[in-house]
Amino acid sequence: MQVYRDDAEAVVALSAAYRRLKQEIGRKIIGQETVVDRLLTAVFCRGHALLVGVPGLAKTLLVQTMAEVLDLSFKRIQFTPDLMPSDITGSEILDADRQYRFVKGPLFAHLVLADEINRTPPKTQAALLEAMQEKAVTVAGQRYALEEPFFVFATQNPIEQEGTYPLPEAQLDRFMMEITLDYPSLEDEVRIVKATTGAGGAPLQPLLSAGEILYFQQLIRRIPVPDSLYTYAVQLVARTRPSDVSAPQAVRDYIAYGAGPRASQYLIVGAKCHAALNGRFSPDKTDVQAVAEPILRHRVVRNYRAEAEGLRIETLLKELF
Repeated sequence: MQVYRDDAEAVVALSAAYRRLKQEIGRKIIGQETVVDRLLTAVFCRGHALLVGVPGLAKTLLVQTMAEVLDLSFKRIQFTPDLMPSDITGSEILDADRQYRFVKGPLFAHLVLADEINRTPPKTQAALLEAMQEKAVTVAGQRYALEEPFFVFATQNPIEQEGTYPLPEAQLDRFMMEITLDYPSLEDEVRIVKATTGAGGAPLQPLLSAGEILYFQQLIRRIPVPDSLYTYAVQLVARTRPSDVSAPQAVRDYIAYGAGPRASQYLIVGAKCHAALNGRFSPDKTDVQAVAEPILRHRVVRNYRAEAEGLRIETLLKELF
């Protein structure tokens, strides 16, 4: 791994690597630039992400592509109603020598795609969320550490709710971001059809190693932040809470409860990363605002009145700014 003279030089290198990553991912993923930006932000912030979109928007392909260009080990878990915790964490087996041996499950990878996470029972969801939080799994009373960097990118289908087990808000809070995928534009969809109905292109090139990702994650944490920005991030989160005196009227009328302190933490880390990826050495309010929507969206819960009137959470979040 390259050694940098100081953090300023490392930030420049990170910004250059970010541009190369986007270009390489763009060879296979057409459009979805905002989604790619946010996923890369989650990676460099040591965060997990929840991808929400209708079927066919290349959620799985996107995560596979990111694992390929980041040169990370990758496992995909299809979540189903009969999936047990041991199916993802691993289990102990009795080998030919009559000794118990631990067989690792698919969680033992750098990048794990939890496909349709809301289709599996809460017990298995809890096993995954423990791994996300602790970077380890516990099997038969024994703790097994997961190799870092470790990320979980989970997917949810927003249109099929029958036979699902929605994640409680406390579990959703473990995800740094909730990222929504929308339909591609007409031009992008034409390019997608052309690219996927012809001969396959050249394989993607891995551009970063696991060690480099860990280094850049630590670099993000060292980026300085002015005290005024800490105050701004905390005040922004406080405005999502209906009981707070600074909350806008729309929040008081339509929000059941707002985000907690973890949102403030992620706003600061996300702002640091957004600034660094764009070649700047310290974040400002625009960086906080750039990452605020995906960080707050799943932490702010609408009340019955908002649901009855069909108000989207994105509309209410705009009142915060």
